[in-house]
Amino acid sequence: MILILQPEVVPESPAFADLAERLDALPGIQWRVHQEKGAQQVLTEIYLIGQTAALEEAEMAVLPGVDRVVRVSESYRILGRHRDDGRPSEFIYNGVQFGQDTLHVLAGLCAVDTPEHVERMMRALRDNGQVCTRMGAYKPRTNPYAFQGHGAACLPWVFELAGKYGIRVIAMEITREAHIEEIQDALARTGHPTGVMLQIGTRNTQNFELLKAAGRQRDMPVLLKRGFGITLDESLNAAEYLASEGNRNVIFCLRGLKSHMGDPHRNLLDFGHVPVVKRLTRMPVGIDPSHSVGTRHAGPDGILDVFHATAQGIIAGANLVLVDFHPDPAKALVDGAQALTLQELPIFLEDVRIAREAYAQRRALQRRVTA
Repeated sequence: MILILQPEVVPESPAFADLAERLDALPGIQWRVHQEKGAQQVLTEIYLIGQTAALEEAEMAVLPGVDRVVRVSESYRILGRHRDDGRPSEFIYNGVQFGQDTLHVLAGLCAVDTPEHVERMMRALRDNGQVCTRMGAYKPRTNPYAFQGHGAACLPWVFELAGKYGIRVIAMEITREAHIEEIQDALARTGHPTGVMLQIGTRNTQNFELLKAAGRQRDMPVLLKRGFGITLDESLNAAEYLASEGNRNVIFCLRGLKSHMGDPHRNLLDFGHVPVVKRLTRMPVGIDPSHSVGTRHAGPDGILDVFHATAQGIIAGANLVLVDFHPDPAKALVDGAQALTLQELPIFLEDVRIAREAYAQRRALQRRVTA
């Protein structure tokens, strides 16, 4: 059960103290405070845990400072979209809004290699009106002898270049808790020229200690990729680990499933689950067409498979596209075979615009039908 408090009731207020005393007296009930930061106000919510089935909604609704009661109807207690639950589902990070009605493209290097390549990438993004990117400093690899990323050593100049070209959010994968501290330290030392969205990759979707660590910090949002060999429910519960530790600024990213049924693509495309995740949860939903397709192959129409995959996800309502680009794919240290070129960036963005317009038209049609 969730108690949504009146806007003026915050943990420091007398009404909250009165409410806390009442909640402490409830047998078999524990409670936890969460705050939802919207564009104009902060909503304080209290999550009741334990024998909540015995609690009457009407009785809880008249407790001091309570504005509304939501009965939890899904296992994703914090991130789930519960019955009659109209709470805001967006968040703003470093001036960029993320939600189930927004769309952002995070184009960039799968793995950071040289300052020259990073600068060329960010300059191209700026010139094409983009404020987000992806940059891999830590790279978990299947082969222990493959390039593992430059790590903390590259963070200062990556962040400084991002600030130089107006890049406000960088999606950056982490593989252990120490990486969070390294990123926070590098941001502080460079004067916070940009923001970082912590990315947890498919191999770490069920690394519960890493999820807890990323959830305990609330400075940076988290982009969680679906596990490549587990069910959707298991992956959504992984996202709930993040929120249960306090960080509910989470984006769920579909990236394909590990299966030979997807051949010749790298993974079996799962972008049909975009509306499913949006129905079950309040999280924005991202797609990673690069790691789903894994090649630069094109169909008889001349359109690259990765373009088609991107359009499929966007037409289904995706809110974020994580896609590999590189100034010189032949020299990329990771996944160069699937990287798009800087010359293709404006074409890709225009294709994204067309797909997004198609989604908007489909949504408008449905509203007319149901009006």
